[in-house]
Amino acid sequence: MQPGKSIYRTLCLMRGGGGVAKKPKKILPGDSMTTCLSPLVHDLICNLGFELKEICDINSIVTQNGEVRWKAITDRVRYEELGRSLDYRRSVQQLGPVCEAIHLHISALTRAQFEIQYSPWYQWTTYPELFLEILDALQSSQPAAVSLGVMKLASCLERALGDVFLLVGKECPFLLRDLLASAELAQVFGHAVMDILKVFIGSPCGLNLRNVLWHGFASPQDIPPKYCSAMLLLTAGLGQLLKSYLHHTKVTLAHRPFVTLTNLEDVIVFPGVTYEVLSALETVMTKSNFLLKIMLPYWEMAVSKFKSHRFADCTMLLLSQLEAGLRRLFAAVNKCPDRLLTAESTILYTTFDEILAKHMSDGSMNQLPCFLGEPAMEFLWDFLNYQEGPRIRDRISHGEINIREFPEEAAGQLLTFSLVLLLRFTEKGTVSELKEEAAIQLLVRLAEGYRSRCHPAFQLQKQVLSCERSLRMWPVPPLPEECCQEAGRLEGNSEACACNSLISKIWCELCHYLPGSACAINGLDGLPSENVRLLCPMLSLILLLLALELASVHAVRDKGAEEQQQYLRFLKLVLQYTENLVAYTSREKNKWSEATTLTHAVLLRIWTFSEKKQMLIHLAKKTTNKVDIS
Repeated sequence: MQPGKSIYRTLCLMRGGGGVAKKPKKILPGDSMTTCLSPLVHDLICNLGFELKEICDINSIVTQNGEVRWKAITDRVRYEELGRSLDYRRSVQQLGPVCEAIHLHISALTRAQFEIQYSPWYQWTTYPELFLEILDALQSSQPAAVSLGVMKLASCLERALGDVFLLVGKECPFLLRDLLASAELAQVFGHAVMDILKVFIGSPCGLNLRNVLWHGFASPQDIPPKYCSAMLLLTAGLGQLLKSYLHHTKVTLAHRPFVTLTNLEDVIVFPGVTYEVLSALETVMTKSNFLLKIMLPYWEMAVSKFKSHRFADCTMLLLSQLEAGLRRLFAAVNKCPDRLLTAESTILYTTFDEILAKHMSDGSMNQLPCFLGEPAMEFLWDFLNYQEGPRIRDRISHGEINIREFPEEAAGQLLTFSLVLLLRFTEKGTVSELKEEAAIQLLVRLAEGYRSRCHPAFQLQKQVLSCERSLRMWPVPPLPEECCQEAGRLEGNSEACACNSLISKIWCELCHYLPGSACAINGLDGLPSENVRLLCPMLSLILLLLALELASVHAVRDKGAEEQQQYLRFLKLVLQYTENLVAYTSREKNKWSEATTLTHAVLLRIWTFSEKKQMLIHLAKKTTNKVDIS
């Protein structure tokens, strides 16, 4: 049941979407950028930790059997003169030589040596084998692989730290910075150790490696490998501290179960990824203005990961790079080029939350939805934002998903969407032959015809249809003897007759608002019969009412504030009736007489509300003769 085009367009406008997507002009700036990090952030990550030329002895940092000497690291942390506030810049500077020593140490180990010395200390995480993969990335000399390794390490570490938090606390913070600042984790690991993590991944004032990578700010060349090596060792050191804590407290660490991607089947619109799609993406990514050339290695690796069936890796890279490209477009259409770079610690970064929002932070209208068009925005909202959708970005970045079993379909949808998006921002004629291929044209048509499947309105449509199908296939079970007696008493009940009369009247009234083909439904014809002959017709009536109101939902804007409140009270009345009906007709209560009285009362209210023309279908009819609920 899809709403008509005019209804859908209104819904999108109410949520900030535009009409038809504008043809991509040469709106994006030239590709001369060498970094998306602001000058201060770039200096902090790429230069500050290299200023001290001191050589640290690795034996003062880690023992021969791999035990981390935390004091040698925590002594490097610097604080403001007053209080215990971290001095992030001085801390990064002082930690630089330590990270260098760790990197040289890690790089010198063979895979077997690393596994013997450190693998046991990663068992406290949900993904211990990940750390061998990160070692491989460090030894591959591929900067993009190192960046991906840090992204995966950060999400895995966040999930594991959340599990540790629950040893002491009750409700784990959603944001990593709040988790690292918690008294619960400080109780387990100590304040000094948590301050080290804050410097690396917990604050925009520090290196902030997690955010600059997950939000697509850092190019492969922006992340010094020594910080990845340091995070490897720190995670092992946390495992050592945790073992000691568990031994003394006699408690056991339990891992929370992974979550599944909800309603993923609803957002599957593109066919499976073929060799032709991958080949087309490899061609387009080198020509599209959507991405910066400094980010190209990430796109190349995303395709490579998909080919090798590493679907979570592919998705992580695509998400960060879609955010980077859309932020570039956001800054261009809203004429705020300063928003393209990472903000300083005093200003919020421009992330998906703002890029996809209806309004800018200053209250002005965000021009991106209008420029990008409804279908693309709906796809992004479905995948990333709506609570009923898979919310892939949140779940994978916070370590909530089992990335070893990440669904191919999710990665494939993002990959195909990325191809279509990149095609929109290629110069005319550069890939004209590719655009004319039937397979590519099909993908473009599917993308241009996309409609939200995770918006609450669509989810309600699904529920209404499901209920309607259930009612039409509802086998009436044989009633117990006492129920048959009760049904017999109601057979000639005047109140039950009044209910049936009202149902017929309201049903006939609602039929005037159905499309022509549906008007043939006459009263209660076609509905399954039952011994009381009340419950099923009543529920069918409510479903019809909801379906019509849902299709006319755009008309709610035409109601004043007081009328809207009155309308909400009416809907709550219907909701309360259904809840009471469930209670009265349960096997335990079996109060059919009371259910009839309740039904009669609510039917009178519905009829009165309808006679006063206070429903949305009445308002909608002023602008259109019939509403499309097909």
